[in-house]
Amino acid sequence: MVDSCRTCENCREGLEQYCDTGGTVFTYNSVDPDGAAPVTYGGYSDGIVVNSHFVLSVSPKLDPAAASPLLCAGITLYSPLKHWGAGPGKKVGIVGLGGLGHMGVKFAHAFGAHTVLFTTSPSKIEDGKRLGADEVVVSKNADEMAKHTRSFDLIVNTVAASHDLDPFISLLKRDGTLTLVGAPEEPLAISPFGMLFGRRRFAGSGIGGVQETQEMLEFCAQHGLAADVERIDIQQVEQAYTRLLKGDVKYRFVIDMASLAREA
Repeated sequence: MVDSCRTCENCREGLEQYCDTGGTVFTYNSVDPDGAAPVTYGGYSDGIVVNSHFVLSVSPKLDPAAASPLLCAGITLYSPLKHWGAGPGKKVGIVGLGGLGHMGVKFAHAFGAHTVLFTTSPSKIEDGKRLGADEVVVSKNADEMAKHTRSFDLIVNTVAASHDLDPFISLLKRDGTLTLVGAPEEPLAISPFGMLFGRRRFAGSGIGGVQETQEMLEFCAQHGLAADVERIDIQQVEQAYTRLLKGDVKYRFVIDMASLAREA
C-alpha cells in the first residue's frame, strides 16, 4: 500500500488494507481516491512515491532480497496467524507449500504452535519439516487426513487453485477456523453441515495494516526469519515466469533492480 483515506474506522484502527471508503492505494494498478493521479505501476522501478505514513523500516539484520517478499507473502500469513491466536498449546495447519505457505510454516512454528503442513506432493515433506513443520500430511491420503479429525484450532489455506475445502473443515475442532488467504479464480463451495456441527468458522484475510506490517518485520529480525528466495536479474524475468507457472521456485523470485542498468 502507498496510501488510504486514513479517516474511516478501519484506517483509524490501523487496518488500512480494509479501508471502508475504497481509498486503499496499492502499489500497482491503483489510482488515488480522487482519480486524479496516474495508475501505480508497482515495484519494478527505481523508486516509488508513497505517503510517509506508509513507509516501513527494515532492520539491517535482514537481507533486503529475502525481506522484500515479507511485505506481501510474509504479512499475508503473519496477520491471520496472529489474529486467530496461533501460539503455544494451539494446533495450526498450513495448506500448501509455496510462496505464501512456506512463510506460514515459518511463522506458525516461531509463534510456538504445533504446526502441520498439508501438501498434495510427497516430495515436499522433507522441505516442510526443514521450514519448521512438526508434521507433514499428504492431503490426498484419506487415512493420513482422518488421523487429524476434529483436532485443529486454525487452518490457513494458501492454495490459489480450485479445490475441495470440506476435508479441511472436518479437521477443525469445535469453534475452529479455516482462513482463506489464497485466491482461486473459481467460486468455492462448502458443505453447510460441516460448519453447523462444530460451530466452525470460514474466514478470509488480506495482508496487514502499516503497524502490523512493521511489527512483523521486527519479529522477523528478532527471530532470524525471512523468505526463501532466488535472486534473478530483470533480463531473466520471462524465464522466471515460465518456471513460476510450473511451480519451479523455492519459494519466491526476487528481481535485482540494479540489473535495470544493464543491457538486455
